[in-house]
Amino acid sequence: MIKSMTGFGRGDSQVGDKCFQVELKSVNHRYMDVSIKLPKKFTYLEESIRKVIKSNIQRGRIEAYITYESIGESDINVAVDMPLAKEYLKALLRIEEELSIETDVTTSVIARFPDVIKIEKKEENEDEIWQCLQEALNNALNQLVIMRQEEGDKLQVDLLKRLNKTRDFVAQIKDRSPIIVQEYRQKLIERIKEILDEEFSLDDNRVAAEVALFADKSNITEEIVRLYSHINQFSNTLQEDDAIGRKLDFLLQEMNREANTIGSKANDLIIANLVINIKSEFEKMREQVQNIE
Repeated sequence: MIKSMTGFGRGDSQVGDKCFQVELKSVNHRYMDVSIKLPKKFTYLEESIRKVIKSNIQRGRIEAYITYESIGESDINVAVDMPLAKEYLKALLRIEEELSIETDVTTSVIARFPDVIKIEKKEENEDEIWQCLQEALNNALNQLVIMRQEEGDKLQVDLLKRLNKTRDFVAQIKDRSPIIVQEYRQKLIERIKEILDEEFSLDDNRVAAEVALFADKSNITEEIVRLYSHINQFSNTLQEDDAIGRKLDFLLQEMNREANTIGSKANDLIIANLVINIKSEFEKMREQVQNIE
């Protein structure tokens, strides 16, 4: 089963008061490229996320967007250093007493002094965090893989259809090939008679030698055999359960090369038109192959 490199998946998960949402988007890429955007405090999990993605996908550019929300208590602690606050208060009262001035000592005044109030982050359970994130990530990956497989099924149907059309064109070329030499011999004789006196005696040996030379130069049997072989390889590769995009692209290059050779050697208008049809199908197939994992 082939897979497309285009897809999207979203996954959510909640463990305790922790909620993660993961969105994955994949597009065409020659190799495997993973881009991850997540809250800064979870950057230590980036490599683990990358490994999970790569274990499910072999090729393409994957963009992962991860958001986090805590629906319970805040993950911030506000701590008060009471001994320090008392010392500040003693100092203020002493100033009031010794300088005989009235002061308005309030809680807000003392709270403004350095280090009286401290903001601290609560320690997180890293295993619990990863468990929650991994579940959301796996849910998103499942959706993404399913979408890529569904798109891959459509690509496979289209490629097989075009491959069958190509086989038909090659079969027509194979049937046409032997006729080319016969037509060349007839045209050669007619041309000679047209130029020379019709009563001029033709040298059958010279004509046969000329026709044999033409037949040798225009022989496309090997190219047809190789093209059939590549077509069969392409068809068999479509049934493999692996990343086959680059292999298919290589086979298309070889198929296109054989088609070009057939067109240049055959020296025949009908075959040239059939080659144009074949190359048109190859071009459409190449566009599809660019999107296969």
